[in-house]
Amino acid sequence: MLARFNFFSQSLMKQTNVTMILPSWDAMDRFKGKAESYLPGTKFQTLYLYHGGTGDDSDYINFSNIIRYANDNKIAVIMPAGYNSGYENDVPEKLPWQAKYWDYIFEELPKVCAAMFPISTKPEDTFVAGLSMGAIATAKWVAYGPERINTALMMSGGGMDVDKIMAIASQYGNGSTDFEIDFEELEDKGIKLIDSENESYQQLKRNIEEGKKIPKVLMTCGGNDFIRSFAIGSKDILEKYGYDVTYEEVPGYTHEWDFWDLSLRKALYEWLPIRHDVILADEN
Repeated sequence: MLARFNFFSQSLMKQTNVTMILPSWDAMDRFKGKAESYLPGTKFQTLYLYHGGTGDDSDYINFSNIIRYANDNKIAVIMPAGYNSGYENDVPEKLPWQAKYWDYIFEELPKVCAAMFPISTKPEDTFVAGLSMGAIATAKWVAYGPERINTALMMSGGGMDVDKIMAIASQYGNGSTDFEIDFEELEDKGIKLIDSENESYQQLKRNIEEGKKIPKVLMTCGGNDFIRSFAIGSKDILEKYGYDVTYEEVPGYTHEWDFWDLSLRKALYEWLPIRHDVILADEN
């Protein structure tokens, strides 16, 4: 079932759209040993899935096979519209109203969806993922809400500063997404691509020092993607702090939907520790 709903967000101070997939019963489910989906009290594991820059809540529906993957694996998928916000809060001085996109996806949207739809809110049933700009939002979930999620998937993402990433990338690619950024060359010029003193990275470090429950981190990137250097740099920092990171790089792919669709398929069928079935009432 594909649903698109609109509501007034207090965090954004405006109406906003959310696209959501609630798995439907399939004619083949009985042969696959799947549980009945339409029983009272049935819930679904949930994936919050964030789009990249220039996109909106319809991106994954338009450009990937996420509906089929979600139905096959009986997982709800929630896709908010973040536009070009970087999923960051506006500065307080922003008038007439401050749009708090991070507060929206981190606090408000999960509460709204839990109140309105049959999704599980247990950490073991909750996953976050995103591509490019959405991968930064996913990394922030690992930093600020590690105890609320099971696993985080970052596709073609690295670093915490979307403005810095795009500023550097614009000097290299001339509109292409197939190029390599030379870390050492830029650092010799005094340009620091990934700032581990960034507050989000420092929070990631504090999570380990404070012994918090840490989610598994999955990272994927195309071998020819301009984000590759950022992704590897972020991976190295996370591993240095003590996070359990699995990184996969696929040769021949750039910053493109063919790669992200491939990653989503692998994630839902192989990588994520999901049930691949509904959660019945007596299991809640």
